[in-house]
This record gives sequence, C-alpha cells and structure tokens, in this order.
Amino acid sequence: VEPNATIREIRLMFHKFYPRWYPARQSIKLDPKGKSLRDEEILQHLPVGTTATLYFKDLGPQIGWTTVFLIEYTGPLFIYFLFYFRMPFVYGLDERFTSSPHPVVNLACICHSFHYIKRLIETLFVHRFSHGTMPLRNIVKNCFYYWGFAAWLAYYINHPLYTPPSYGKKQINFAVIMFLLCEAGNFSIHVALSDLRRNGSKIRKIPYPTKNPFTWLFFFVSCPNYTYEVGTWISFTIMTQCVPVGLFTLLCFIQMTIWAKDKHCIYLREFKDYPSLRMPIIPFLL
Repeated sequence: VEPNATIREIRLMFHKFYPRWYPARQSIKLDPKGKSLRDEEILQHLPVGTTATLYFKDLGPQIGWTTVFLIEYTGPLFIYFLFYFRMPFVYGLDERFTSSPHPVVNLACICHSFHYIKRLIETLFVHRFSHGTMPLRNIVKNCFYYWGFAAWLAYYINHPLYTPPSYGKKQINFAVIMFLLCEAGNFSIHVALSDLRRNGSKIRKIPYPTKNPFTWLFFFVSCPNYTYEVGTWISFTIMTQCVPVGLFTLLCFIQMTIWAKDKHCIYLREFKDYPSLRMPIIPFLL
C-alpha cells in the first residue's frame, strides 16, 4: 500500500481480495477498540510508522440511508390514515368510515401528513449523507419506533371519544402557527446544511447563518434542525392536547439532545475556532 493511499482506496483493495465484504460493510481501524477511520483519511497522516497494522470488522449487511428514510417516513403517513378514516378493524363496525365532529382532528391529520411528506421530499432532494449506509438490522428497530408511535398517536387523536383542546380555537391557532414556523425553520436548516456539501464533498464544515432568518438560530445552537424538530412536535402536542403525543415529543427531545451533544462535541474537537456562544440544542441552556 502506498503511503498516500486513502482509507477508501484500502477498502476497495480489501474488497477486491474479499468480494463478500463490500466497502460500506467494512470498518477499518488502527486499534481493535478504536474508532473507524474515515474514507478521506490518508495513511501517511495517521499515527503510524513505516509499517501499519489495520484491523477489519464486518459491519454486517448495509442499506442506503435514502432507502432507510423512505421506509421510515412512508409508514407513518399511511398508518395514520387507517385511523383517520376509521377502518372497521380499528374502532369497530359501529364507527367505521365516520368523520370526527371536531375540526382539529382534520387539522391534525393535515399537519401530520405535511410533516412526513416534507421529510420524504427532503430525503429525495435535499439531504446529503456523510455516511451512505447503515446496518440493515437497524431498520426494524427504527420502523418499530416511527410506525408504532404513529399508530399510537393516531389511535387516540382519531378516537370517537376524543375531546378537543381546552382553550379551543385560540390554542389550536397558536399551535398551527408555531407548527408552520418550526417546519419552515427545519426545512431551511436542512437546505443550509445540504449547501455545505453541494459539490459532493464529505469534509465537515462549520455551518453559519445565511440571509434566511430561520438559519439565524445557528448563532446560538449547533443543531437548530433538532431545535425546530422538537418545536414541531411541541406545537403538535399543544394542538391535539393528547398525552401520547406529549410522550412522543419527550422521547424525541431526549434522543435529539443526545445527537446534538454528540455533533456539538465533534465540532468542538475538529474546529478550534468554533463559535463559543453555541449550545447543542437549546440556546444558552443545553
């Protein structure tokens, strides 16, 4: 192997000798317990001498992130409709194909559908993935989470005994405005992040605010897309005043806080000039 060989080139060479393990399935490390080396890293720039021992780990069958997101997000979209249209096997024959007397139920269906349609569009036309694949075994866990919660939320929101929010139209209108603002903000951040890799580069860069006001949250947090995402589900909770939605929002917040902290730490580690004012997900707090 030449000293200027990249890890990607080494993966390709390994694949040539062992066709079973294609590059996306390989984890190449300098130490068995260390972190996987990135494709763009160059051998001579690594902490090795004139000889080096690389360790291989099989990551198992892989699936592309685009396919993963399409599967994850298409499920909730159609599962919700089964409850919204009150199919006979959901609530019973007496309630089949009946519409709810509460307008907020129709509004909730529109907002829920809009959210996942937006995600599907972003997956196809906006997102650029630094890691092209994920282990195939994870798709079952991810689908169980998204599809299961979609069914749980939809069951209660579309239930014949559902009661509308306590403060009526004022509460609903406030929640809808908040929902739309957060969705617009989330989309704006995803576009801004995508623009950092417009040329196909996988090199990590510091994201900065643009002329779009929704991106100004970058002044205060490292992952405003997660901030807006949590805001979206908080507004949906306020709109529906439904306990399962609140629990889903809480879990979303916990998971996205973990992701935001991890990404924030990576930024701090890789960039010495990283803005000191930024927090992972909540301005000035967390």
